Amino acid sequence: MSSLLDSALDSTYIRNHIRTVPDWPEPGVQFRDITPLLQNPKTFRVLVDLFVHRYMDQQLDVVAGVDARGFILGAVVAYELNLGFVPIRKKGKLPFLTVQEEYELEYGSATVEIHTDACKPGDRVLLIDDLVATGGTMIAAAKLLTRIGATVVEAAAIVDLPELGGSKLIRELNIPLHTVCNFDGH
Repeated sequence: MSSLLDSALDSTYIRNHIRTVPDWPEPGVQFRDITPLLQNPKTFRVLVDLFVHRYMDQQLDVVAGVDARGFILGAVVAYELNLGFVPIRKKGKLPFLTVQEEYELEYGSATVEIHTDACKPGDRVLLIDDLVATGGTMIAAAKLLTRIGATVVEAAAIVDLPELGGSKLIRELNIPLHTVCNFDGH
């Protein structure tokens, strides 16, 4: 029971260190800014440890992080788990052969891509980003990993914005999803 309590306390601790910026990038949007988590060594360590402890026994082969804030957490988690890191980038940023996936997001559309040799067929992958809003980025990234033969063991993010529907869409596609905390409303 104490691990359940610890999890709730950790989630509240992390949530309390996320800054809300009203009306950014456009009026009516409440932007959830994770930079305060990263600036404070204690909160950054708690955040990283939450993910490391969750995934240390999952027999993962690699961690994939989504451009750009998913790189921050994903690379550190990969390092701590002694795994390689795979960047999933915005279109036009990777220098080798790539596959692409277009998706819709809360403010328009975008395309992400991955190197064709980023994972080996059968690799077990943890997919990380900073937050789940409409789910488009996470779903597109999972599709890319699947197209090159990898298995997404779980998608993970710091923040879920459930009212935007992304976490529901991800789960409906049978992609397991873990988030540390959520913010109702937007």
